[in-house]
Amino acid sequence: MSNPDISPEDAALRAAKNVYHLGATTVYSHHEDSRFAYTLYVPEAIEDSNRPVDLVVSLHGSTRAMEIYRNGFAEFGRWNDCVILSPLFPVGVLGDGNGDGYKQMVEGDIRYDQVLLDMIASVGKRYGRRFDTFALFGYSGGGQFTHRFCYLHPEKLWAASIGAPGSVTLLDADQDWWVGVRDFATRFGKPLNLPALQQLPVHMVVGDSDLETWEITHREGGKHFMPGANAAGRTRPERLASLKASFEAAGVQVHFDLLPNVAHQGIKAMPAAQDFFAKVLRHKRSLG
Repeated sequence: MSNPDISPEDAALRAAKNVYHLGATTVYSHHEDSRFAYTLYVPEAIEDSNRPVDLVVSLHGSTRAMEIYRNGFAEFGRWNDCVILSPLFPVGVLGDGNGDGYKQMVEGDIRYDQVLLDMIASVGKRYGRRFDTFALFGYSGGGQFTHRFCYLHPEKLWAASIGAPGSVTLLDADQDWWVGVRDFATRFGKPLNLPALQQLPVHMVVGDSDLETWEITHREGGKHFMPGANAAGRTRPERLASLKASFEAAGVQVHFDLLPNVAHQGIKAMPAAQDFFAKVLRHKRSLG
């Protein structure tokens, strides 16, 4: 039943707001660099300025299925008062067909970590919120991005969930990037902030049946091949276990989920990540 006190114009504006700005939104071009885009889930709690609303970034893998990553976290966002941001980092941004740029953090003059931070600032401005820290979930190629983002900006995160990365950068000061972090400061212009990383709640998740190796084995002559490229293990579970050991040796606590009878399926890793985020979020909000 329509409200006689609301003009048709106001009703139309409210309807547009509900469709485009709340719930599962449309796809937005990133205004600072239109090669990139993102979609959101925005809970109704955003309308109440007295209610704390946090941010979760849910990042796609190589298939770029960003709406699946948004939709998979939508109920979490609704019940936990969180905005869900799912970026799109397309294949071939520089016109060369490269699909791995975002996984490596740097592609030509593009710094993907900064692209994400700029997106977050833009979303915060649109909704009148400050997202000084956020949670980051990434699966497969997104898992590569996530653990490397942890090295670059641990102070920006209130939690991280690293899902089934095909290649891992260990906290190894005897190996250069991307296998290790010996040249990290030279490459990125800042030292690795290990104390901040040690304070970061970290989750890792992979299926025990995620055993295909055709896509993740580095071969001599390949674009990412370097000494030690396959040393972390043969399969994704082996490589993630090596990353866990690397983190723990550096004093970073890790909650590790090995999912039974799960192959390479990001949607099946999301509940474990959400359980972890929910626990961290409860603690974070209890501190005020």
